[in-house]
Amino acid sequence: MADDTMITVTPARSVPAASRSALSALIQRDLRVLFKNFGEFAGRTLMQPLLLVFVFLYVFPTIGQGVGSGGGRTGESDFATVLVPGVVAVTIMFQGIQSVAIQLSQEFGYTREIEDRVQAPCPLWLVAVSRVLSGATQGMISAVLVFPIAAVVHAPGVHARLSVHWWVVVTLIPLACLAMTSLGLVLGTTFEPRNIGLMFGFVVLPLVFLGGTYYQWTKLSAVHVGGFHWLQVLVLVNPLIYIAEGMRAGLTDTEHMHLYVVYPVLIGFCVLFLSLGLRNFRRRVLS
Repeated sequence: MADDTMITVTPARSVPAASRSALSALIQRDLRVLFKNFGEFAGRTLMQPLLLVFVFLYVFPTIGQGVGSGGGRTGESDFATVLVPGVVAVTIMFQGIQSVAIQLSQEFGYTREIEDRVQAPCPLWLVAVSRVLSGATQGMISAVLVFPIAAVVHAPGVHARLSVHWWVVVTLIPLACLAMTSLGLVLGTTFEPRNIGLMFGFVVLPLVFLGGTYYQWTKLSAVHVGGFHWLQVLVLVNPLIYIAEGMRAGLTDTEHMHLYVVYPVLIGFCVLFLSLGLRNFRRRVLS
């Protein structure tokens, strides 16, 4: 007599639990590789900001060509106060692009490592999110490494007048890192490895030079045509300007963009970049 008893198998864990486990494993894998090669990471992270502050805050003032030298050491110190938060901001941006965009362009191109990642037991979008989160962690580590160097490297008599507002720093840096790694996701799923030079020439350099690294957004009102402050308006499409201005609010008492503008706009950029990046990621994986 046939046995009509149905056999049911209950999964050991739910789909959300399995996805969380896979996400955690992917992030831990990236961080393990990071700490295994931490010397290389630190050297890559520190070189560009170290050269920037060394040339602008040490070499130029020492040879009498410092920015703001018309006002003596006071003017040069004013520039140092503006530059240090800008250096931290641009470091966050570069780290976000390097840790996500360049890696993804290689994984989609030469190494095809992305094929191994997407076999993880989780949705495709979660694989992309893991790269964004691990890149954001690297960005926060970079900010912690760079700030002390940017704050102390200067010529005698030149001092960055810093005043740390911790609630701004602690909330803004993670948000800035997420926004920049989300931008890195967009760039990494858009540019082929052979076009990385174009990405730096037509995207990264304009972001840096029009992102408030060397100047305050409020000072751009001096650039106008017929009363229209065109440059001050133009740079508002640049996410780096909000990070630089937010860092000035968090690290100095200088004039800066209002924080009630900085935070919502950065959140908006984060959502926009992440949405575009996830769409591009899925399209590239399934193509």
